[in-house]
Amino acid sequence: MRLLLCGGGSGEQNTLANQKLNEIIDHNKPLLYIPLAMDENDHPYDSCYEWIQGELTDVDIPSIEMVRSFEDLASKDLQQYCALFIGGGNTYKLLFGLKQSGAFNNIKDYINKDGIVIGGSAGAVIFGYDIDVISSMDSNDVNLIDTKGFNSISGISIFPHYTNKKIKLTEEENEVRLNNFTNSIIKFSQKVGKVIAIPEEDAIYINGDNIEVIGTRPYYIFENGIVKMFEIEAKVIKK
Repeated sequence: MRLLLCGGGSGEQNTLANQKLNEIIDHNKPLLYIPLAMDENDHPYDSCYEWIQGELTDVDIPSIEMVRSFEDLASKDLQQYCALFIGGGNTYKLLFGLKQSGAFNNIKDYINKDGIVIGGSAGAVIFGYDIDVISSMDSNDVNLIDTKGFNSISGISIFPHYTNKKIKLTEEENEVRLNNFTNSIIKFSQKVGKVIAIPEEDAIYINGDNIEVIGTRPYYIFENGIVKMFEIEAKVIKK
């Protein structure tokens, strides 16, 4: 199992994650892009495909294939791909579709056979213990009941976009937004368990039992209602 779980950034924010991806993949196989967390009515998958082509310009792969439905993903032989790229969007929509279609088990089998996944935002959150950590950011419009993810970090849940500001918001609005996120994660950590919150510039790299954070900005650990900040030099996370 080799996972690159990114904080939800794009472009230069993902430089280090893309470099790591380029180091570990089989350069003779295509990459499979999964944009299914997005609502295609708001974000047409053709435009998503254009985005991923630009995003992975510096990654040495022969081609990028894309699925357009969860059923298509469930039927794929994932071993034919050098990696899966699971994009952002609504985390509840993504996990609901994966579990309902059977694609969840297909991906689980793939990563258990040393498959490589790079996930951004929602595509990262699903590999934590429980995606309800994201309830302050995403709405559960699909009425997902089983919110347990792949649990790839032994009981730790993942929160992306942490401490990043939205350009369209004022400083005061961004501060309120961050406080809402922080308070929600604190409550989650008291009730459910440990959380790692990362900014858009960082990624969690899981290689078997080894876990490290790569990136350029501090990350945060929430446990039992207490939050601690770690500089990026302190890379290793103890399970």
